[in-house]
Amino acid sequence: MADGEQQVDEADAEDGAPTPKNRFKIIVVAVAGLLIVSATGGYFFFFHGKKEKMMAEAPPPPKPPVFMDVPELLVNLANLPGERVQYLKMKIVLEVKEQPVVAQITPSMPRLTDIFQTYLRELRPTDLNGSAGIFRLKEELTRRVNVAIAPTQVNAVLFKEIVIQ
Repeated sequence: MADGEQQVDEADAEDGAPTPKNRFKIIVVAVAGLLIVSATGGYFFFFHGKKEKMMAEAPPPPKPPVFMDVPELLVNLANLPGERVQYLKMKIVLEVKEQPVVAQITPSMPRLTDIFQTYLRELRPTDLNGSAGIFRLKEELTRRVNVAIAPTQVNAVLFKEIVIQ
């Protein structure tokens, strides 16, 4: 019977009908091809389009901040009785986001000057020692300005000049 089976297989091969091994190879190649095509399409659909959108929708450059000068301040610092009097001279600039905020703050400038003067007169010379003392002063002045002009906000209080004499 082995001879008969070989004759049947040879007859199928001559007729052009693929054998089971050949069918399996054809299916594997077809599936691999479909996977490659679908993976390539998925990449372009999901990732390539997003890159173009990200590049096209770049955010506009941020606006530069606006600076507002505060009148020069000259105050005497708190000392113990008998110590020599020390003075603090400051030139301050307020950093705000936009020009319209300056127009909102300008009417409050006498109030801000009063707040600065009353706070600065309570400071001792030792409170302003080193960069940590100046940083604390800057943070406290920023906080006090924001409380005084609420709901408008100031980004920072910047020092142009500080002299302790």
